[in-house]
Amino acid sequence: MNTSYAVAKELDFYRIRETVAEFAVSEEGKRLLLEREPITDKTKIEYFKSLGREWNTYIESNSQQALHAWPPVEPYFKMIGKEGAQLEQDQIFAIGLFCLSQEQLKESIASAQENITIPNLAEETHALPDISQAQREIFSVINTDGQVKDLPALRTIRNRISSLHKEIESAIRKYTSDPSLSTALQSNVPAFKADRELLAVRADRRNAIKGIVHEVSASGQTMYIEPDEVVRANNELIQEEYRLQAELKKIFRELTAKIGIYKDEFLASLKTLVMLDSAYAAARWQAETNGVFAENCDLALEPPAIRGARHPLLGSKAVPVDICFLDGKRILIITGPNTGGKTVTLKTIALFALLNQAGFPVPAEEGTRLPIFSSVFADIGDEQSIDESLSTFSSHMKKMAQMIQYADKDSLILLDELGSGTDPQEGGAIAMATLDSLIERDSFVIVTTHHGILKNYGYTHPKCINASVEFDNTTLQPTYRLLMGIPGESHALDIAARSGLPEDIVQKAREYISSEQADVSTLIKGLTAKHEELDELQRQERIQNAELQQKALKLHEREIKAKEREIELQKAEHASSTEFLRKTRKKLENLVRELREGEITREKTLGVKQFISMLEEQVQQQTAIIEEHQKILEEEKEDARKEEALYAENGMRLAKYKESKSFSNKKTKRRLSNAEALTTASVPEYAETPVQKIKKTVPVELLFEPGIEVLAGAARRRGTLVSKNRNGSWTVQFGSLKMSIPQNQLVPVAPERMPTAEINIESINNTSIILEDESPKFELRLLGMRYEEAMKALEHQVDLCAIHNFKEFSVIHGKGSGILQQAVHDYLSHYPGIKEFHFAQPEDGGTGKTYVSLR
Repeated sequence: MNTSYAVAKELDFYRIRETVAEFAVSEEGKRLLLEREPITDKTKIEYFKSLGREWNTYIESNSQQALHAWPPVEPYFKMIGKEGAQLEQDQIFAIGLFCLSQEQLKESIASAQENITIPNLAEETHALPDISQAQREIFSVINTDGQVKDLPALRTIRNRISSLHKEIESAIRKYTSDPSLSTALQSNVPAFKADRELLAVRADRRNAIKGIVHEVSASGQTMYIEPDEVVRANNELIQEEYRLQAELKKIFRELTAKIGIYKDEFLASLKTLVMLDSAYAAARWQAETNGVFAENCDLALEPPAIRGARHPLLGSKAVPVDICFLDGKRILIITGPNTGGKTVTLKTIALFALLNQAGFPVPAEEGTRLPIFSSVFADIGDEQSIDESLSTFSSHMKKMAQMIQYADKDSLILLDELGSGTDPQEGGAIAMATLDSLIERDSFVIVTTHHGILKNYGYTHPKCINASVEFDNTTLQPTYRLLMGIPGESHALDIAARSGLPEDIVQKAREYISSEQADVSTLIKGLTAKHEELDELQRQERIQNAELQQKALKLHEREIKAKEREIELQKAEHASSTEFLRKTRKKLENLVRELREGEITREKTLGVKQFISMLEEQVQQQTAIIEEHQKILEEEKEDARKEEALYAENGMRLAKYKESKSFSNKKTKRRLSNAEALTTASVPEYAETPVQKIKKTVPVELLFEPGIEVLAGAARRRGTLVSKNRNGSWTVQFGSLKMSIPQNQLVPVAPERMPTAEINIESINNTSIILEDESPKFELRLLGMRYEEAMKALEHQVDLCAIHNFKEFSVIHGKGSGILQQAVHDYLSHYPGIKEFHFAQPEDGGTGKTYVSLR
């Protein structure tokens, strides 16, 4: 990216970069960030940002820390692999810590990707080279705390060194504890000189202790003597320590050679970990500043937008600013009072561009999108130079000349106080001519100015848009909000009065400009009022949209309830058929038995026809009930559609539900009705042959009779039929309350476990009845059930076991408070068919599971 160091420094890019680098866990990651510059490669920029977004997702998931610090290791990787190379203990330990960091990273990402979407992080960590063998080699010699292990080659030497230390301490203690030598010693504490333990002896008692004098104090009063018996031990100790160091060097040299074969893997792994560390630091800074990674923006397709922008150096004092450009507008002219935030806004936009192209997040809100600029030029502040004989104006002109020379359609140009430093009329003319030239180059330009002529330029040119920093006329203070589309007044006189300029001078100034400025000020004030009015209208529109969305949600809920009721009716129809089949099964069996016994007579045939006629009547009654409920459902659907159309007329865009086949605008499809099915069945007046086949599956109706459960009324309250009244209604009991309800407002409810049966009459001589009966379970789970429900399930299981000669099963009742466990055991202990029961083994569930054996 063509951006000078001075421009990036002026925009505080390097200060922010240093802040981001502090969030890296490694020194090498920090160094990489401190070298990061804005780039123009869109692929790299997007990859940096995607890694940052995924790290942010990982951080927000509260997963364990994935990246752990490691010491700098790159210099050591370059040393290994060379013949005769030898790393020191701390260097080898640093490489070991790096290996551990990679292992922990791979494990953490592999575990997290099962719950969160982090494809790039998963791919990068999966592609890391395998250095686990090098890690095992290192930690076979060194502990995880960095100390060399007690290896066989070192154990003998270390034991001898320990023995010599004890021998020396014992010899020294013999002198320091001897009462006869108390007057000869200056101190009972031995002194260490040149790694040897010596005795501090008074010079006048030198002959009291035989040994070698190593040193004499400056005063000559004290002599440091090594006793003869300690001399030998100290000499041997030095030799053993030398042997130990030689053995350690040998071990480290061999270990360096072993891990040297992984040099390429180490370097590749380091490159990946450092890149991931830099992205991790960016994500942590994003969380710290409540920022976002900006979306990509193609200037040819859409304008840039920055929402809730906050300059990172202002911290909590920053006022969020929305900067939303319009299509085709590439020149932004910002006007307004001094200290109102014009320059800060200009710098914020440019800083965000640099941060975005360095792969960093920006302190803004979701919806922020920024383009990729090939270069950034800036002319900010007063750069007057005495050495180069440059005035303020000359300095500005020199910079503008360079910008115009290199600017293109992908350039971002920042011009602070354009046209200042000279005669206002000439300065304004130069400013407009400069903007004309930059518009020809199609550059993206942001300008701050006080020139009134540039405000008019912004209105008249189609490529320009005015903006202003808001000023509170009541408090005479800037609000630091940016108003797009409106030029601002400088409010110089108000600010001068507030700053202490004498009132008579301010008043005189007002008189000088009143005639010239009145029209422009009135225009600006009118535009500001219109802008505030528009803001209020937009606020009211947002409120109305929110209300319409709530109504749409209620519509959606009504549609769901209607669909649930439709499904409920279908279930009731199915349950009714199943119940009818159960009740008529014996009658059909009797008819089959009569057909098998003796001749097929006219009377028997008429009996079968009468039975079928009775079935038709009952099925027709059930069909009428279903059609009545379906009619109610269609009415509710029609009401919902009318309400939806009403809301649509109010301007709300509704997301239409794609109704499924079972919930379309047409009437609900149903299978061939039971009445229609039975009308196709016929029994011959006389049997044709003994091998005639009749195969029929008969659905069953659930009849109204006392004791069955029903759903009553529009609220679908569940109750039990008590008795039928004379007027055709039923008395229904709801708990302790009884109510009289018409039959057409009742829907029968089938029992929960209702078998279905298929009657297959293969022939007159050979009839088989196939029943789909329920079977007992090998393992009965009662977890989550209430007491009554659990006892019913257990009783049902034991009954099924008795019917099917099922001898053993298990019950999972859990431990909990022990209530369900005790209830199960109480029931089993009183049931006569139980042979014995006992808890499971600890590894199989323990007291939360019971095995049952039947007689």
